[in-house]
Amino acid sequence: MNAPLSTPQRHALADPALPGIDAGLVFLLACAAGLSVAAIYYNQPMLGMLAAQFSASPAEIGRVPTFTQVGYALGIFFLAPLGDRYDRRTIILAKILALTLALLGTAASQALWQLIGCSIALGLSASLAQDCVPAAATLAPEQRRGQVVGTVMSGLLFGILLSRVASGLIAQWLGWRAVFVLAAAFVAVLGVVAQRRLPRVPPTTTLPYATLLGSLVTLWRRFPELRRAALAQGALSLAFSGFWSTLALMLHQSPFNYGSAVAGAFGLAGAVGALAAPLAGRIADRRGPQPVTRLGAVLVLLSFLGMAWLPGSLAMLIAGVLLFDLGVQAALIAHQSIIYRQDPAARSRLNAILIGAMFIGMALGSSLASLMLAQAGWRGVCLLAAGAAALALAIRLLPARDAG
Repeated sequence: MNAPLSTPQRHALADPALPGIDAGLVFLLACAAGLSVAAIYYNQPMLGMLAAQFSASPAEIGRVPTFTQVGYALGIFFLAPLGDRYDRRTIILAKILALTLALLGTAASQALWQLIGCSIALGLSASLAQDCVPAAATLAPEQRRGQVVGTVMSGLLFGILLSRVASGLIAQWLGWRAVFVLAAAFVAVLGVVAQRRLPRVPPTTTLPYATLLGSLVTLWRRFPELRRAALAQGALSLAFSGFWSTLALMLHQSPFNYGSAVAGAFGLAGAVGALAAPLAGRIADRRGPQPVTRLGAVLVLLSFLGMAWLPGSLAMLIAGVLLFDLGVQAALIAHQSIIYRQDPAARSRLNAILIGAMFIGMALGSSLASLMLAQAGWRGVCLLAAGAAALALAIRLLPARDAG
């Protein structure tokens, strides 16, 4: 049993009696996670249309997705921890309303500065996705927690996967504003259903806001397993982002000479990881999450070693995408199972730390992989990713100092 936190835990509340979770509620949380995270990616396929609409240069219009991601990161660090301080039902409903308004504001934007402002608001409110996962973990019974979290994460992953495809098709036929109007309508319907179906989840702490944010540092120092999970998933995210940020450039070059459509089609491989998330959760429930994290890192390592060995093989590229995406998602579900066990009263903050580490890893991956592609070609990118996966595996093989 872990020793209680000194100062923060003096403000912890007794564990409330929770209503549990059924299949319908799991599906609702999965839809909420998917629809909210999708809002971050709608603008990416439409940047050409938006540039023409607002007479913006490529650099100027590039600020739109950048500020959307910045808003999401700020939401993770500054809003997601509130799930431990207030009723998660209230937070989820409030963010659904904010996301609906942000989507409508984006659709109504008449100037680039308005679009950027609404994009920041979109990112902030889309952090709703990171409220749904801890809510599912809190409501789920211990023996099913991994499976339930995996199912909700499937919704989140499908939201990422399908958002670009949907927005591109809708914008082509109905215009870019219709994308955000339709998205707002779906989120509004989600809000009506959530208002009726979501149970109240009482807060687990009475910490003031500033102390709540400061407790992120305390949690990082207190739990070795949290640090291991964050560092290992961050390394896997570096490999993941490094691959996807350079794939289109690589495919455009010899020997492939493919266009952007083919690069986009590779994104469908993400469906494998999304579909496998509940399975990874079930295995984590039955066998423990530690073996799943190691298996995930091994899959990522082997896939990138294979692609580095045969950098010009399309078959190896396809197989590698399937394997490493499966490995990254399986490891993420297992890492979430680990961190949620550390302190049930701090699940929102623990999740914020894990997802924040992933964002840092993805940012490093995009930057380092671009440099590696320029200096050492595609094989260099694959070796960089393999090195990151090897680091994640090494972290997971370290002796555990805290049960996870």
